[in-house]
Amino acid sequence: MAVPGDVGSAGLSGGGGGSGLGDGRLLVADLRHHNFDAIRFASYRTAAKLRFVQKKTNMHRVDIWNIIEAFRENGLNTLEPYTEVKVSRLETLISTLYHSLNKRLPVGQHVVIESSTSILLNWLLSAYDKDDEGKLRVFSVKVALATLCSSKPLDKLRYIFSQISDGNGHLSLSRFSEYLKEVLSLPAAVFESPSFSYSENLVTHIFDGIKQINVNDFLEVVLEDPGPECLAWLPLLHRLAASESVIHQTMCDGCRRENFSGLRYKCEKCHNYSMCQECFWLGRFSPPHSIHHQVKEYTSFTPTRHSFRRSLRCVPDRPSIDRPRFPEHPEKTLNLSHIVPPSPLPTHNGFEGGAAAPPPTTLDSRSSSRSCVSSLPDWSQLDEEHRLIAHYAARLANQTSHSGSESVDSSPGFDASSAQRELIQSLEAKNRDIMREINALRNRVYVCRRQQERVEGSSNPTLVAELRVLRSHRHELESNLSYLQDSRKQLMQQLESLMKMLK
Repeated sequence: MAVPGDVGSAGLSGGGGGSGLGDGRLLVADLRHHNFDAIRFASYRTAAKLRFVQKKTNMHRVDIWNIIEAFRENGLNTLEPYTEVKVSRLETLISTLYHSLNKRLPVGQHVVIESSTSILLNWLLSAYDKDDEGKLRVFSVKVALATLCSSKPLDKLRYIFSQISDGNGHLSLSRFSEYLKEVLSLPAAVFESPSFSYSENLVTHIFDGIKQINVNDFLEVVLEDPGPECLAWLPLLHRLAASESVIHQTMCDGCRRENFSGLRYKCEKCHNYSMCQECFWLGRFSPPHSIHHQVKEYTSFTPTRHSFRRSLRCVPDRPSIDRPRFPEHPEKTLNLSHIVPPSPLPTHNGFEGGAAAPPPTTLDSRSSSRSCVSSLPDWSQLDEEHRLIAHYAARLANQTSHSGSESVDSSPGFDASSAQRELIQSLEAKNRDIMREINALRNRVYVCRRQQERVEGSSNPTLVAELRVLRSHRHELESNLSYLQDSRKQLMQQLESLMKMLK
């Protein structure tokens, strides 16, 4: 059996988008080839399988903020959680993730977008599209991608909480029940449903006696060690990922291998007896150790002398985790509608009159929490940025007009106010141009997507060739859209300097 840490993304199965179902079957065949079913413990078996899927699909390189960004760019963040979307739209969403990923990676480490998209898409369909309708619920996709991405458990679960809480910042038990159904579909997709299946009493069992559960209560219960039994595989998935690069400078007493990587297990009864994760999982050991002995799991290597020193100081083996506390009530987004000059706003995200804002409790509409954990550019406020530009431009115009009338006889003052007016007009014009181009590109991407739907699934060679051209054209359009968003970010940076003049 291959250790999950040895599974690389370079050996992706399948080819381009035309081998969709084949990619899904090859992934299942690869799972069976690695013999994960030989692992004795269900939680480790499930975590190892999902880590394999995570690396095969390159989701171990994508973080939660990339996922939020991709949902926004494709206009899916404003949809109701239980809205069903077609395969073609899901394919666009996933390819957006990988396009953004390649922009951040060195050229030599780029992923094969079509292959990764096809494998992930078809695995999601096998997990959630049980009736073979070619559609998935938005909430299902959010849960799956958030679970498989590379972010810290704390960030993932904060995002999940934002999707299943009400407007008062309290957990909705009915939504949490839906979350459990969706997240437990992932073990089922790797044939572990007998061990981790959904039941109606799970919610009350997990939050027994707790009322008005806020984000801190939710994180404390789910991240507790041990946590909910039905989610026992979730923290293990992260521990596997964290331990893959760790080298234990000792010998495994089961297989006699030295300097092994992954998790390490040390017997609490046998003196200085260590095992690699593969020997522990498969039950391989040598005397005097017994399979019934208690062992301790290590994700990092600590030299024996350091461990002895710690034991003399009575340092606990598992220090308590000091988790950050988050506001118990949702942070309200800034409402700028009353300060924007009465000029018509452009269409956003392909919807007339602008896209409806998501609920204020969701991380989809919040940037303050994002800024403290990520240095990625924040596209969460594109529509609000447009309003801010208009607002500050109007204030600057009033200010310069006022200062200009007072110093009209003063040549330096007149020159300064004139320069400010020109800069304001330039910013407003540039913003209008960018928004027009963004909306035009969004419309073209939409048209291209509809054309794809028309020819998808056909075996006609002409239509297959047309589909390939459409995919290429759509990717080009998405790249142009990303470039325009970068330009808009630079525009906001120019606005920052103007804002300082107001203070």
